[in-house]
Amino acid sequence: MLLPRWFLEAILLLISALAFTNAAFIGVNIGTDLTNMPSPSDIVSLLKSHQITHVRLYDANSHMLKALSNTTIQVTVGVTNQEILKIGRFPSSAASWVNKNVAAYVPSTNITAIAVGSEVLTESPHVAPILASALNNIHKALVATNLNFQVKVSTPMSMDVMPKPFPPSTSTFSPSWNTTVHQILQFLDNTGSFFMLNAYPYYGYTTANGIFPLDYALFKQLSAVKQIVDPNTLLHYDSMFDAMVDAAYYSMEALNFSKIPVVVTETGWPSSGGSDETAATVGNAETFNSNLIKRVLNNSGPPSKPDIPINTYIYELYNEDKRSGPESEKNWGMFYPNGTSVYPLGLSGSGGGGGGSEALNGTTLFCVAKVDADDDKLEDGLNWACGQGRANCGPIQPGQACYLPNDIKSHASFAYNDYYQKMKGVGGTCDFDGTAITTPRDPSYRTCAYTGSPNANGTGGNFPPALGPASQVGGNANAVFVSIYHLPFLATLALTLLLVL
Repeated sequence: MLLPRWFLEAILLLISALAFTNAAFIGVNIGTDLTNMPSPSDIVSLLKSHQITHVRLYDANSHMLKALSNTTIQVTVGVTNQEILKIGRFPSSAASWVNKNVAAYVPSTNITAIAVGSEVLTESPHVAPILASALNNIHKALVATNLNFQVKVSTPMSMDVMPKPFPPSTSTFSPSWNTTVHQILQFLDNTGSFFMLNAYPYYGYTTANGIFPLDYALFKQLSAVKQIVDPNTLLHYDSMFDAMVDAAYYSMEALNFSKIPVVVTETGWPSSGGSDETAATVGNAETFNSNLIKRVLNNSGPPSKPDIPINTYIYELYNEDKRSGPESEKNWGMFYPNGTSVYPLGLSGSGGGGGGSEALNGTTLFCVAKVDADDDKLEDGLNWACGQGRANCGPIQPGQACYLPNDIKSHASFAYNDYYQKMKGVGGTCDFDGTAITTPRDPSYRTCAYTGSPNANGTGGNFPPALGPASQVGGNANAVFVSIYHLPFLATLALTLLLVL
């Protein structure tokens, strides 16, 4: 039975509307260099329990691809650096790879992208001359299997291909790679794909010898005297992350490519490091990734491209204890192999709605003073929360429910948490100059119920919802979302149906 014309026209209108939907997502990378690697089914259970909707694999592991079937999780699979030479030289090898690792699993496994290699130009330079050929051969194999509209092809590059990324407006690709990079960009432009960028503010901060403040790398607000401004464009950069993404855009524009969107395929912060890696701490890792999630999900782009959201994959799901190099290399994960979190971090709704402030299992996170926090800093934080932060500090006054114990850590914890619960939906964080930390454990005691606790009633725990976009916390404003990269296929389908009526 033919569908009525009005229904098909409605499909076209929906596609047109979705084409202008700037919905960003947060995904995660799944590395496998760990001693006790969880089973694929356990990994998928972890992803689903935290509503993680986008993942990147560094290979095309058949067990993982089977486990991800019928989940709707969008998957980026990887061609390893070792496979590129053969795929670049022989189209038949590319066809075999696509048939074996993509076509065999689609549509039950939602494969949407292929990352050809990882940082090939800097990690495997001997492969670089044939990289563009590998991209083209993979794409032709997708065309042959009618998957080229669903699956995009690109190759992740490190910031090292841009030797001077600041100021962003003068950033260019290293001249030694200009020919190869131009070929790659031409391919991305021709196929409607995106530029994959591995951008690490952690390394930008630690190798800059104090040029940039730590707060700039952690997405924290800078004072007026520390504002980072591009002297050529006068654009202000609130974070090193944004500056790195803009450096990629300006580098592409220097080669006359201005319409290729950037997807950040790797970013993150290590939670532990050696004695000389003082910035690698649990607190900094939690702060970076929490603020990263909020930054990405506000659906805006960097200063030079404010209307292009920055889809981003966090590096990484698990700590990889078998990695070589400095101690920090082993500690980029958000989870231990047993599924417990390295630090409280919300990814719930990360496919386009949840914020970075909710607990991992859907429970509330509370904000409390750190055990080892300096009392003078706690006093400053308490005064700010009760004053400028507008926390309800009535319950910690003499004679009230939360006055005892009468010590600075207890009072600061209550005030910090009240501020955090009320303001996290509009960007409020649990930091207070490094004196606070989030915890899923309800700190309420006796008659003192902390804001956000199920028992909160008369102690200041009930409060009106904070104003702000519902999609920033808890909600899932983009639950119905069609990737803009799938629109050509949908439009073609709808137009074909209209023509046959």
